[in-house]
Amino acid sequence: MFNVIVIARQNDETVKLCAELARHGFQCSIANNNDAAEQVKKQIPNLLLVEFTGSPDIEALCHYLRREKGVPIIALSSTEKIESLDGYVDDFVIKPCNTRELVARAKRLVQKKSDTTGEQIKIGDLTIDLDKYEVYADGRLVPMTFKEYELLRYLASHAGRVFTRDTLLNQVWGEDYFGGDRTVDVHIRRLRSKIEDSAHIYIETVRNIGYRFIKK
Repeated sequence: MFNVIVIARQNDETVKLCAELARHGFQCSIANNNDAAEQVKKQIPNLLLVEFTGSPDIEALCHYLRREKGVPIIALSSTEKIESLDGYVDDFVIKPCNTRELVARAKRLVQKKSDTTGEQIKIGDLTIDLDKYEVYADGRLVPMTFKEYELLRYLASHAGRVFTRDTLLNQVWGEDYFGGDRTVDVHIRRLRSKIEDSAHIYIETVRNIGYRFIKK
């Protein structure tokens, strides 16, 4: 499932657009100018839809996502094509937009990105295939439970960032999970036994805080 973030005013048109994207298999969320950066930190999206309002912070965020992460961006404009956005916006849609047409364009962009990248996370000799939900260590398929895979995927997607056990519980198991944070320790231990050896260390324990996937 592709993750889409829509940075726009939350009105009937935006809600309708998200509903249509969700109906076609996208995981869609709405962010405003103030919380967009925080939303992106939680998970780099597969596609960004942006209603540009002249905010320098949003333009900087889009520049970063397009240049450093290769995230496709569709600009939502109420007037006309914005020339200043050429070079890092992949497509333009004039509002009010035809939702079916926008969904088709969104599918085309994420599929193009998927075909190019193979939707994989590769760090060292570790490969996480996001399409097949498979993990390979030094070319070897590693059997994993779903939660082990989700925990590894989340950490690897944010390599270099330290997460507390509570944060990992919320992000991987969900806020309604009632187990203790020892669950995280158990799953980290299992992951290490499956993907690490003396020559391959991926997960670092940060004392008194939590865990970090080592950025190589």
